[in-house]
Amino acid sequence: MQVMVELSLYPLQDDCIATISAFIKRLHHYDGLSLTTTSTSTQITGEYARVMEVLGDEMQRTHEEVGQAVFVAKFLNFDAMQSRKND
Repeated sequence: MQVMVELSLYPLQDDCIATISAFIKRLHHYDGLSLTTTSTSTQITGEYARVMEVLGDEMQRTHEEVGQAVFVAKFLNFDAMQSRKND
């Protein structure tokens, strides 16, 4: 199953841009993901299990390195959208 996650990161620290940039840069190193970054969020698309694995690892890493940080996410199941188009 394919999923798209729209994710925003809000580090609760002074140098938030560096933290956000580092997070996005790390995401680009994973195979099997497609990323689109806008000024307010990053869209991560890929196989559901892979996306969830990567996000779990990288969100944990961010919390461990930064301390307090807020992640806001929206999840969209692409497979459900495709089945509706075919009806």
